[in-house]
Amino acid sequence: MKSIRCFLTMIATVAIVGLAVADHWPSWRGPEMNGHSREKNLPTQWSGDGTGIKWKLALPGPGMSTPIIWGDRIFLTQSLDAGHQRAVLCIDRKAGKEMWRGVTEYADKESTYQGDRHFCSASPVTDGDRVVASFGSAGLVCYDFAGKLLWRRDLGKCEQIWGNAASPVIYQNLVIHNFGPGERTFLIALDKRTGQEVWKVDIPDGRFGTAPTDWIGSWSTPLIASAQSGDQVLLSWPGALVAYEPKTGKELWRCGGLGKLIYTTPLVTPELIVAMSGYGGPMLAVRRDPAARGDITETHRLWREERSPQRIGSGVIVGDHIFILNDPGTMQCLELKTGKSLWNERLGAGTWGSTTFADGKLYVINRQGETAILAAKPEFEVLSRNPLNDKCQSSLVISNGELFIRTYTHLWCIGGK
Repeated sequence: MKSIRCFLTMIATVAIVGLAVADHWPSWRGPEMNGHSREKNLPTQWSGDGTGIKWKLALPGPGMSTPIIWGDRIFLTQSLDAGHQRAVLCIDRKAGKEMWRGVTEYADKESTYQGDRHFCSASPVTDGDRVVASFGSAGLVCYDFAGKLLWRRDLGKCEQIWGNAASPVIYQNLVIHNFGPGERTFLIALDKRTGQEVWKVDIPDGRFGTAPTDWIGSWSTPLIASAQSGDQVLLSWPGALVAYEPKTGKELWRCGGLGKLIYTTPLVTPELIVAMSGYGGPMLAVRRDPAARGDITETHRLWREERSPQRIGSGVIVGDHIFILNDPGTMQCLELKTGKSLWNERLGAGTWGSTTFADGKLYVINRQGETAILAAKPEFEVLSRNPLNDKCQSSLVISNGELFIRTYTHLWCIGGK
């Protein structure tokens, strides 16, 4: 009962900026930017043979970004022509047909991981009026819902052997973006109407060494969270979790203790912020305090665990627990207040996708395209397994009673009213 009460209190009180109604999924981590959906009575059984599938759309190439949804429009990013074309696709969600595509040409070469499918790893973001996407060295682009290019902003070369993956976020009239990683790494805010720079924070020492001990970088998507003292941009950088004032970029506080490689986005409750490193690095929790300023490592860090599994996708907080699917293919439950691991059970193939929570259930997808649905409770319980038999490195999306999954060859719509 305590866990249920805590969860209901969290849902009722946590204020994550950008809240949208249930049938939208406007950003990479959903309407509340935390992997949660408030929808109920969702599909729990489907397969690639057609069971439970409303429609599937063949995609023009492989990819790993997660789609976003506003009303009857689905948007996703797509690499074409070995990365020399980078596109935003707009899809009619009712018919499962492409409506338009906006293509950005990029003639130069750019490093990335395992070929052209990784040039458009970041998910787009929308406010219901425009859609913004990051294409790494090809810049940031903004389209209206009819497919008209409103602006394109060239931010320069984004060079890193594994490529880029951080998704842009929209805050009021700003587009905020983690540009990097690499020697040119910065957090930047642009006017969402014009693409003009409003503020920029340079992040030094992004050099990526040749030995694993010298690898460094953050692929983390910024999180906009409310606080009593005002809204904050939270971002996990190599070495520290940092909070910024969103309208100016001014650093408010930082908490040290993270590793050199960061992939996940911070997780937030009204009381705590949890940040996790990748590549077996540490994870930590920070006590939220509206008056916190400066280095708060000694005063506000609640706990820190030195070693953890490889973590690429982000987890979710449900009540008193953290749930996350680790890249080795193990689902883990941790105690929120201590970081203690309660269980760590193998589900199968590894994953780069993030965990989605809805209606008391956890949805996680492995690289083989199988979605496991688990009970969101301290005891390990798999409710169903749903194979699509196609490689997948994206995350599951929920919108108006339907589930959407982007695999390497198709976009799938599951269930529906």
